[in-house]
Amino acid sequence: MRLDKYIAKAINVTRKEAKELIREGRVKVGGKVVKTPEYKVREGEKVEVEGVSVKPKDFVYIMLYKPKGYLSTTEEGAKYPSFLELIKEHFGNRKLFSAGRLDVDAEGLLLITDDGELAHRVTHPKWKVEKEYVVELDKPFKDLERLKDVVIEGKSVSLVWAQKLTDNVLKVVLTEGRHHIVKRLFKALGYSVKNLKRTRIGSIKLDEEMEAGDWRELRSDEIKSLKELVKLI
Repeated sequence: MRLDKYIAKAINVTRKEAKELIREGRVKVGGKVVKTPEYKVREGEKVEVEGVSVKPKDFVYIMLYKPKGYLSTTEEGAKYPSFLELIKEHFGNRKLFSAGRLDVDAEGLLLITDDGELAHRVTHPKWKVEKEYVVELDKPFKDLERLKDVVIEGKSVSLVWAQKLTDNVLKVVLTEGRHHIVKRLFKALGYSVKNLKRTRIGSIKLDEEMEAGDWRELRSDEIKSLKELVKLI
């Protein structure tokens, strides 16, 4: 791997910033300063940036509390900003995407990664990964049993369970992610969703202390549990 790419991946900077570090003599390979960005790092060689040993991460896994008004896609130049605007300063060199959609007027947990296989399994109905939402409706909800009978576009909604928190606030868990599926589920029964917040994807729960716009990288145990859930380990 080229040294500039190695540094960019290891410390989450752009390739341009990595080249500057190298040319300034702040990078060592095998204990010697290397000022050539094109240098090919060999297997087992120790790379240091300002005296600190670094290694590139294979993949990045991020928990983001998406605020309302942000897209869960990476589209640029749209009416609304992408979630990438919230993290690109720290991961500008990574081609990140969200594992599943969340409406622009909804908030809550987005899983952000560059691990395509994990993202595919988390979102594909085959793997039945649970998505948990807190839903505020426009009026009191009366009959939980009716939720089980909703059919949209000729297909039953994959509802796992639902619980009333207050008269017009419910917690629902689904194992699918069809476009606007939560809103369409309640619309089919004559209700309008006033507020929608995703609080869990599989084994990953949104940190309660997080506020809209906050993010953190997943811990190793969280990554392991998610991969176990979709049979990647």
